[in-house]
Amino acid sequence: MPAIVVRNISAETHRALRVRARKHGRSTEAEIRAILDGAVRPTARVKLGSALAALVSDRRQLAQLDYLLARFIAEAATGTAGPRGRP
Repeated sequence: MPAIVVRNISAETHRALRVRARKHGRSTEAEIRAILDGAVRPTARVKLGSALAALVSDRRQLAQLDYLLARFIAEAATGTAGPRGRP
């Protein structure tokens, strides 16, 4: 597991970390890990399926999108698409 050494922390910061760790019932080292994790990890990941569902929440929009996508694929495969996708 990777390790990080942080030098030259002020006495006030070290004391505040110890107090905060005690408040959360963990060691100072565990508190620092929790602070770092919270600072660099995203709070919520956007899932592709959820994003697409929100984008096309109406079934009619989904059906239209499906139709247009199928048409685009068919035209691309046969080479019948003209300028801007028009024959």
